[in-house]
Amino acid sequence: MSLLTPIIEVFNYTLQPIAPFTWFNLSISTLDVVAAFRLCIVLRQVKESLYHQHVHVSKKDIASIEPRSFARDLSTTLTVVYGGEVMTAPLLCIPPSFMVSGVVPVFYGFVQAIVEMLPVVPPMSIRTELPLSVVDGFTRAMLLCNLIPSTVTANTSPAIAASPWTLLVTSLVTANGGFFLTNLLSFLNPTPISLQTPPELQPYGWTATDLWCAPLVTGLYALLTHAQPFWADAHSVLSGMLGASMDPKSGDVAALDPHTARAVCVVLLTTLFVGRTVKNFAPGVWNNFGRIKQKGEKLKIQ
Repeated sequence: MSLLTPIIEVFNYTLQPIAPFTWFNLSISTLDVVAAFRLCIVLRQVKESLYHQHVHVSKKDIASIEPRSFARDLSTTLTVVYGGEVMTAPLLCIPPSFMVSGVVPVFYGFVQAIVEMLPVVPPMSIRTELPLSVVDGFTRAMLLCNLIPSTVTANTSPAIAASPWTLLVTSLVTANGGFFLTNLLSFLNPTPISLQTPPELQPYGWTATDLWCAPLVTGLYALLTHAQPFWADAHSVLSGMLGASMDPKSGDVAALDPHTARAVCVVLLTTLFVGRTVKNFAPGVWNNFGRIKQKGEKLKIQ
């Protein structure tokens, strides 16, 4: 576990509220700021890429392009941030967070304005996305380990609070619902808003890393921390099958503390995102790795 200590320390440090927000008693941390800028910049990169494809690659009618507006850009960002929560909150019988406090929506509005005023943002490439995959591992762990599980386990309904299925479905929908709605309404396209099939519903859309990593990581965090009775029992069963040491008196395996479990999830998420980045932006490297692996398998068979 000593290898996870730096990750735990970095996570705890970046979750501390920072100035100037603390001057106004606002608990916005460094990780919140990084996550907001990362999202707004990614959305601008995607919008500019789709514009380039529409005009220069597909040679479509320029007259079909709708002038961009800050209202639409901000609506896109807020849909990504809160779209999944809007879907799950009524089912969990809790109000969406933006109905309780306007701090985060207003904060995203300021970040969106700053990003839109930048003269240029670099296009996505292996040089920029590879180091940012580590950042994505931390920001996504905050969502999947800090924010989502507590909405289920602290629910006033005992049935919801103890249901592992509710936890996994909530993670899947909350983490992916925003982008699902954004793509469904073609918010990112340069054309007027219209309905289209989201990538998740297209062939092999279910294989997207962002889609399935949400319930996987939330489930792993719940398993390691015994967030619900089901996960404590599952942890004991798995540990027994793997021959891990257990408490001789109770016969159970001890739960990890939340900080350590979250660090494990950061490592897993970073690994997944690095692999996704290499596959998307360096397909030659990915294919060469596949050929090397396949060649190694053939040698073993021979």
